[in-house]
Amino acid sequence: MSSRTGQVANGKGKEGGQAMNEAGYQTLIVKFSEPITVLDGMFDDAEAWGVDTLKGWIDNYESSRFTAIDSHTAVITSEYNMECLKEWLERCTPITEKTEF
Repeated sequence: MSSRTGQVANGKGKEGGQAMNEAGYQTLIVKFSEPITVLDGMFDDAEAWGVDTLKGWIDNYESSRFTAIDSHTAVITSEYNMECLKEWLERCTPITEKTEF
């Protein structure tokens, strides 16, 4: 059995390892004026969109994730597609507040 001494979950103990926040991920917290479940209605033609929810749409962008934290708010993370996601969200969804990290 190999020893794992010095290795940690964020990869800092491994040669070439990199912590997630060092990889260039961007985070956006978005509060919508309507419930996320209502916004999901824009994907009512799932065959045309390829997804049936806002989460599905965001998650389909490579390296991007959508996590609802309450009925109107979501945390979105992306390694390199955040600018495209922000532009689309600003054009297509009713945002009342957004915070970038």
